[in-house]
Amino acid sequence: MAKQKVVVKLSLDDAKKRSKALKTAATMDGVMSVTLDADKLVIIGDGTDVVHLTTKLRKKLGYADLVSVGPGDEKKEEKKESKPQGETKNAQPLVYPYQYSYPYPFVYHEKAYDYPKFYNIF
Repeated sequence: MAKQKVVVKLSLDDAKKRSKALKTAATMDGVMSVTLDADKLVIIGDGTDVVHLTTKLRKKLGYADLVSVGPGDEKKEEKKESKPQGETKNAQPLVYPYQYSYPYPFVYHEKAYDYPKFYNIF
């Protein structure tokens, strides 16, 4: 099998979560190296189960978003294209939280004194 590079975005607030994320990723089968860049965990491995890795991180940390899976070739990282400074694009994926909506209960209002006049009993 070929090397693959997996990038997972995490919400790491403190040092305890960082160490837990590194330990969880390092204990997976086929993982060769694990690095942490800000909020992203970069895993390089051979035959790593990406879905199982992401599920395990979600159970341990609460939030894990799979950003990319690709070949782990180091040659591609060395070649960087020079872009003009004005054309830099800050593309972040849109994440919409699930909106909970509860149906309103059906309420039937009846006016108490709006009966027809022929029901009056003397």
